[in-house]
Amino acid sequence: MPQIPIIMPQLGESIAEATIVNFLVKPGDAITADQDIIEVETNKANMNIASPSTGVIKALTAKLQESYPVGAVLGQIEVTEAEAARLGLDPAQPDDGPVPADAAPNGDQRRVRPTVRGLPVPAHAAGASFMSPRMKARMHELGLHAADLAGIAGSGAAGRVTIQDFEKYINNLNQQKLTEASSMRVAVADAMRRSWTRPLATVGLPVGLDPLLAHRKAQNPKPGPALYALRALAIALAENSAPAGRLVGSQIVHPSAIDLGFAVEADDGVLVPVIRNADQKTLSQLTTRYAELVELARQRKLPGDATGGSIATVTNYGTFSLTFATPIPLPEQTLVLGLGAGRKVPHWDEAKQQFIPVMEANLTLSFDHRVLDGGAAGRLLLRITDLMTHPEQL
Repeated sequence: MPQIPIIMPQLGESIAEATIVNFLVKPGDAITADQDIIEVETNKANMNIASPSTGVIKALTAKLQESYPVGAVLGQIEVTEAEAARLGLDPAQPDDGPVPADAAPNGDQRRVRPTVRGLPVPAHAAGASFMSPRMKARMHELGLHAADLAGIAGSGAAGRVTIQDFEKYINNLNQQKLTEASSMRVAVADAMRRSWTRPLATVGLPVGLDPLLAHRKAQNPKPGPALYALRALAIALAENSAPAGRLVGSQIVHPSAIDLGFAVEADDGVLVPVIRNADQKTLSQLTTRYAELVELARQRKLPGDATGGSIATVTNYGTFSLTFATPIPLPEQTLVLGLGAGRKVPHWDEAKQQFIPVMEANLTLSFDHRVLDGGAAGRLLLRITDLMTHPEQL
């Protein structure tokens, strides 16, 4: 009678292998199509493999607690000719067909080789989550961090990255086109690496810009929308500074002053000038200081009192025509407020009972989720949008 292979299926988009944890049937058992026959464990969950057809279990060649790649043959089902024809399957196994689970070239158990293609990194790549002292010393010598090795698939126990894996990775890099990163790029990368060690989240709201733009026309000098956002954030944090606190151990460190930074694009990086006591300055005063610091930042001549120590940052990603983004707070900060590009959108006017065009932009607030929950972040963002839509209060 013909035999149909039991093949390890694709159990998820990024799952390339699974471990056999239990056989739900044994050789000689009669089974039906879609009956659960093998229990497996992936890196995400325990799942069952179903029978592809009705028949009798001829053999189970896989072994308990062994891992097998997608496409491996785990056993055989003996079926009738009619069942094989109904499924449109050829019971014969070509040489380049599925990998037998018990294949053992050179007397050794076949090493699991994922058959999934097209993943951005190998599905079993855990990165350098564990590093030996020797490997740490080598990385320190080259000025590398664990984040630089996130895509390495380790060959050591439990997928650990060995020094041999590391040296092979470095040799492969040296065969690629390499350019030296600027000191600013390296500094930004280091800051973002440290920031990403925290659980970060983002909330967003649309804000109407028409009141702000009308208010701006009467100002001299004229503040930009990002400066309105900075002033609104300063007032909101002056009313309640707790959202800008930093979690250190089991204590929240509250800010002693409302010192706010704002992002300025520079060659190959971003600088963040700081306006001290932003809550105590008028919008007009902020406009003058803001313009001074932007120019100094672009020249990379920021004075010492205008760098570092800020409690939050404002970034205007709308200057790049982006309508929505999720900026990352600096390592020493809990908050970053983002402003998207303004655009005309329809708005329902209840008094006129019709849609009217209004200018609107998205505001986003990214935050350290250890310090803030979504509710507190949402209330802070609501207060900021309320102030921006009533610019006379700024």
